[in-house]
Amino acid sequence: MLKYRLRSGENDSYWEGDAMISRRGALIGLAGLAIPALTGCGSRSTSAPSYAYAPPGGGGPKVAGLDAVIDISHNVRVSDFNLVRKSDILAVIHKATEGGDWVDPSYAERRGQAEAAGLMWGAYHFGTRQYPGARQAQAFLAVTRPGPRTLIALDFEVNDPNPNNTMTLAQAEEFVHVVRQATGRLPMVYTHAGWANGERSGRRGTRLREPVGPNSILAQCDLWLADHREEPEVPSAWAKRGWKLWQYLADENESNAAYGTTPRAVPGVTHCDRNLFAGDTSELYRYWGVGRARA
Repeated sequence: MLKYRLRSGENDSYWEGDAMISRRGALIGLAGLAIPALTGCGSRSTSAPSYAYAPPGGGGPKVAGLDAVIDISHNVRVSDFNLVRKSDILAVIHKATEGGDWVDPSYAERRGQAEAAGLMWGAYHFGTRQYPGARQAQAFLAVTRPGPRTLIALDFEVNDPNPNNTMTLAQAEEFVHVVRQATGRLPMVYTHAGWANGERSGRRGTRLREPVGPNSILAQCDLWLADHREEPEVPSAWAKRGWKLWQYLADENESNAAYGTTPRAVPGVTHCDRNLFAGDTSELYRYWGVGRARA
C-alpha cells in the first residue's frame, strides 16, 4: 500500500512511492493508538449487478480482471459508502493495524458503515520489524476479529521511510503461521515482485536477506500483487499460481488516473487504490466467503 506511519507525535507527510512499482506519493499514517475490542461482522446486503472484465488496453489495465475492489486507510476521507457501492465497487479492504501497537483509527467505525452499505469487507496489517511476527498477528486478530466473510491480508513490503523497521521474511512467516493457527486459513500476502524476489527496493535500496522461496508458507498464501505498470510482474514464488488480486493503481482521484486514461475515481471517497480480482462476480463473492450475490 505504501502508506506508512511516522513516530508518535510527528505530522503526516508525503513520500515519493517506490519508482519501480508506483508513480504515486505514499501517504503517512497517524500516531499510535491503543488496541480496542471490536464486535463481529455486521449485516451485509450482497445484491450486485453483473460485471465485465476490465478491457485489455485502451480503458485501463491490459490484464483482464474484475475491477470491483478498492483498498483504503484513515488517510482517505470517506463521505458515503453507499455511493462507493453504487459505483460498481463490491469490496473494500481497509488498513487495520501496523507493527504490534498501532490501530488505524477509522477501521472500526468504517467496517460497520461499509457492511451496512452492502460492501464486502477486508482488513490488512502493515508488517514492521519492531515486534515479533507473532505479536503483530495477535494484535491484528484482536482488532479485526475476522469472521469467515472477512478477507485478511499481510502487507509485506519495504518500510521506505524507516528501512531498519522493515519486516523480515521470518517475521512475515511467523505472522502467517499464527493467523492460520487462529483462524484456520491463510491470509493474503500483499507484495511486489522486486521485493519478494530479493531485489533492492525503495529509495535506499533495501532488500530481504533472502527472497521468498516456493517452500515458504508465504508462497502458499494467495498473492495480492502490487505493480502499477500496465502489465504486472508476478514474484517467482507465485509464478505457478499467479495473483488473486492485483493493485494496479494507487491513490486515484478525479485528476489522477491510471496510464493516462480518463479518470475513474470512486464516488464517496477522496481517493483510493484500485484492484483487479482474478475471476468474475460470482467467484469474487465465493472467494470472500459470501457464497453468491443475493438480489
